[in-house]
Amino acid sequence: MKNTSMQAGQSRLRRSIFRISIVAGLFGVAVVTIGFVQSKDRVFTYPVHDTNRPQPAIVTPGAACTSSAPSDAIVLFGGKDLSAWSKGGTDAPAGWAVKDGVATIVPGSGDITTRQSFGDCQFHIEWMVPAELKCESQHGCNSGLFFNSQYELQILNSSGNVTYADGMAGSLYGQYPPLVNPCRPQGEWNTYDVIFRGPRFDASAGIIRTATETVFFNGVLVQDDVEILGATVHGARASYSAHPEAGPIKLQDHGDPLKFRNIWIRPLGKPQVAE
Repeated sequence: MKNTSMQAGQSRLRRSIFRISIVAGLFGVAVVTIGFVQSKDRVFTYPVHDTNRPQPAIVTPGAACTSSAPSDAIVLFGGKDLSAWSKGGTDAPAGWAVKDGVATIVPGSGDITTRQSFGDCQFHIEWMVPAELKCESQHGCNSGLFFNSQYELQILNSSGNVTYADGMAGSLYGQYPPLVNPCRPQGEWNTYDVIFRGPRFDASAGIIRTATETVFFNGVLVQDDVEILGATVHGARASYSAHPEAGPIKLQDHGDPLKFRNIWIRPLGKPQVAE
């Protein structure tokens, strides 16, 4: 087995280059700025949604537990109503059902988005695929969590339901399969705990930092600070288009009545730097 750290470093080097610009400052002092630029010549091993791509190993997660929102979190759904959400990108109320502390997708009612916009954040959500649903690959038990309304973390029953690896639960859809598959069976609650860092663009709409995402799925690390390739698309390679640092969080209506509870978010500042 090859050293995974070395592989990750080599992969990161292949898919990125550093742009260095030297700007003369006052009194002849040079100021050096370094920005991250995505490489356009990356070589991919598998086509998008390749069914021959190896399936991640199945892992049985630890005992299920809930995580109450910390004191500085913004509660986006605490079981009472969906007032923090609207019907995708409008001022209309979210059309999903709320009962007994659970929000359920009403198929055909449309995606819902947060009324507030968020950038870098810590995000918690619990979701469940009802036991009675019939799942077949991407059909019957599908939803998605989108940061900035465009970078998708897939929500899907992946317990006994096989699909392409970059479209299963815990995948960054069309980009990265999860490291392992810790999905619980239908009828049981799953949790995502996510650290999302959004992309940054310069004044000319060029990208200077790609988005990154770390995901714990039922307490198991499945995405380890991966560099998102661009906005989620189906069946094609992702790419970036400039957008504001903050945007709504979106939950997808894919036509299946999945359930959600205990959703909260903590906006994050810039990472601390040793002084």
